[in-house]
This record gives sequence, C-alpha cells and structure tokens, in this order.
Amino acid sequence: MDHRPIGVFDSGLGGLTVVKELMAQLPNENIVYFGDTARLPYGTRSKETIIKYSMQCIRFLLTQNIKAVVIACNTASSMALDAVKEVFDIPIIGVVEPGAAAAVRATRNGKVGIIGTEATVQSGSYSRTIAGMNANIHTCSVACSLFVPIVEEGWSDTPIAYLTAEKYLAPLREWGADTLILGCTHYPLLINTISKVMGPDVALINPAVDTAQEVKRILEQRGMLNESDKEPQYLYYLSDFSQRFKQIGSRFLNREIEYAGKVDIENY
Repeated sequence: MDHRPIGVFDSGLGGLTVVKELMAQLPNENIVYFGDTARLPYGTRSKETIIKYSMQCIRFLLTQNIKAVVIACNTASSMALDAVKEVFDIPIIGVVEPGAAAAVRATRNGKVGIIGTEATVQSGSYSRTIAGMNANIHTCSVACSLFVPIVEEGWSDTPIAYLTAEKYLAPLREWGADTLILGCTHYPLLINTISKVMGPDVALINPAVDTAQEVKRILEQRGMLNESDKEPQYLYYLSDFSQRFKQIGSRFLNREIEYAGKVDIENY
C-alpha cells in the first residue's frame, strides 16, 4: 500500500476535470493539484517554454512526496511528456494517449474529430497518436479558442455556447465524424452543448475518464494503490491566486474548494 498522493498539474483550472475523474475512479487516493495560473495559457507558448514550465511544475509536486504525476493539460501532454519522462524517475501520465486510444476503440466509420486549443491542434499530437494505433483511421482537427472563456464564465449551457459550438463543429459534423475527442480539459463542461450540436450518434471522448483509468492501471500494476479507508486529502496550489479559482474550481469538481496555497513556481 502506498499512501503518497498523486500529483496533478495544469496550466490553469481545466485540469480539475481530470482530478474529478481521479476522485471518482480512485476514491482512496490523496491528490495534490497545481495550477500554473500565473503563466496561463500554455497554448500560446513555444515548445521549449512549455517543457520548462512542465519541469518546474513537476519539481514542485515532488516536494509534496508524490508517487505519480498526471499532466492534466493537453498542450503540455502534447509537447512536454517525452522530455519530462527522460528527466524524472516517477510514473508520468499525459492525457493524449488515453484519449486517443478511447477514440480508436469508439469509432465505427474511421472518422475521428479532434477539438482543442490552437497549440494542441497545431501539434498534431492526437492525430499522430491515433495514426500510430490504427493507420486506417482518419482525423480532422478544429481549434475552438472561445470554448475556454465560455466555460469559465459559467455559460456552458447557454445560447452563446450553442451558437459558438455550431460555428466550430459544423465542419466536423458535415465531414461525418462519428467520434469526437474533447481535447481540452475545459471542454467536458460543454458536453451537453456539444452533444446537441453533433447529434446523439457521435461518441464524445473525455480523455480525463481514460486518463484516470490509465493511472489506476499503472498504480495497480506497481502495487502502489492506497487501500486505506481514511478520508483522502485533496490539496490545491496555484502560482497566482484569485477568488475566481474557488468559484470556478468548485464548479469543475462539483465539490467545494475551501483553500488553495500560492507557490512561487519560478523557484523550481
């Protein structure tokens, strides 16, 4: 049994949707979350900068005696995962590969749509990973830049969200995608709106679900699960604190966030 927490980091708040799935699938595990809110968004940064930031986030999490790292950021998973795995001797799991694998399993017609930030789409990480799993599957990617502010304003189920989704997603629907990867951690909060636009026959893939399953598999395989019946401890840290974190974060998790510590991440 391993009581040490799982460390999770993201460029901001969206990674809390991954934490929510970890809480659901691994209810005994302690979790430490770090949101790099002082330097978001990662999606506009260079690959070198994203790798640097990811290294710093992991170094901070290691001070919390963690047993594994989850990169709950599609941009960092796309651009930094291989680099950080070479440096740190600890299980590190990104969100891209689990999400891609779920899409490969789900598609019936071999057409997988991908939506995400500009950086995630430009990186081609999901398309490349899917091609490596099944070369017969075709992908089409669309950057949906306005989805993040819509979610953070709490407008996920409003006409504004629907009209924006219709504009972004119409090409994917017309192309005939039968599976759609929600390639940004904010997007699961738009799942009702996206489902209305894409229709009931399109499978929506939330990589957070499959990432949590992969974390569980790795911890089981290595005998690192926390099987204690004690109430798990959830700690939250940010590089720049704002009152909005509690408000938005509580909505992402469907549970109250009472406290978040501030970290000077440049020290790491």
